[in-house]
Amino acid sequence: MEFFCYHRDRPGSAALRAELVEEHWSYMDRFEAELIARGPTLDGDTATGSVHIVDLPDAAAARAFAFDEPLYQAGGYRDVLLRRWRNLLGRTMWDFPGGRAGGTRFLVLGLGEGPAADLTPPPDRDALIAYGPLLSDDGGAWLGTAALVRAPDQDAARAVLTAARYAAVEVHAWEFGGRR
Repeated sequence: MEFFCYHRDRPGSAALRAELVEEHWSYMDRFEAELIARGPTLDGDTATGSVHIVDLPDAAAARAFAFDEPLYQAGGYRDVLLRRWRNLLGRTMWDFPGGRAGGTRFLVLGLGEGPAADLTPPPDRDALIAYGPLLSDDGGAWLGTAALVRAPDQDAARAVLTAARYAAVEVHAWEFGGRR
């Protein structure tokens, strides 16, 4: 089962994040084979959160993954969005044809309302790093869409979703994660 996990940083937690970066990476190393995508959201050079898309056996394993993370345990996150997810591209971020460098990348998070939308990826898949619906715990209800995209700006990134079909659409600068 695939899961989308977005830990949002608590304001003022940058020093704690820096202090725990090695513990965070060591924790994530344990899930290397299960990770579909990972990386921080940013405001300039300052991290604002961490995205992890991971394939785990069940919801209990996903909750353990999200809430045992060292920065979460230390109080560095203000909240966690954890949802079932479906990998509509069938690849990991490491398989992204655009590679790890070059271009501006974004997390686009559409929070659903009403009938399901954007269940088929947009035609320009070369700009998509990861793409799929956010689902209820049992996988039966559509709750939104999460995408990692390469785009020239936030407006172009937002355009991968049909904005009018969502209660809210968030766009965050994002970069490939992992050890530097």
